[in-house]
Amino acid sequence: MRLSTKSRFAVTAMIDMGLRQHQGPVSLAAISQRQHISISYLEQLFSKMRQHGLVESTRGPGGGYTLNRDANHISVADIIYAVNSPDEKEQVPADAAQNGYVSTEDLWTQLNQKMEDHMQSISLHSLIAAELTKSGQVPSNHSPKRGVFAQKPQTVLASKVPNSVFALGSS
Repeated sequence: MRLSTKSRFAVTAMIDMGLRQHQGPVSLAAISQRQHISISYLEQLFSKMRQHGLVESTRGPGGGYTLNRDANHISVADIIYAVNSPDEKEQVPADAAQNGYVSTEDLWTQLNQKMEDHMQSISLHSLIAAELTKSGQVPSNHSPKRGVFAQKPQTVLASKVPNSVFALGSS
C-alpha cells in the first residue's frame, strides 16, 4: 500500500463529498475551491474511483459526484487502492540479495500488512463523523456574497413626513 499525496487528496475529496452529498451531487469545481486541489487532478482521481465503484457521476447542470455505496462500506484502504494503479507497486531490484534488501523484506511485508489492516478498519463514515464533530456543522455550498452582490444592511428611517396625499391633507 502506497501512502502518497494522491492518496491523501483522494481521501480528503471523499470526506468533502461525503459531508455534502445529502445536498445532491457535489461538483469537482466546488471540491477544488474548498480543498485547493486542481480540478484536472480531481478529475483523474474521481475517474479511478468511479471505475472502482466508489462514486457515481451525474452529468448536466447541477451534476457532480455522489457516493456509490454507503459511507460505512467504504474504507480508507478502498480509496487508496482505487487511486493507486497496480503498476505503482514497489519493485524489488534485481540485485536485492546483494544489497541486504531480502533480509528486511519480511519486516516491510509485515509492516505493510499492519498498515493495510488499519486502513481497512477506518470507514469513510467515521472520518465524516469526526469532521462533523470538529466543525459542529456542515458548511453550506453557497459562499457569502461579496462585492456588488453583497446585501447591505437596511437602515429603517422613521420619518414624520406624510407618506401619501391623503395623509398630507389631514395634517
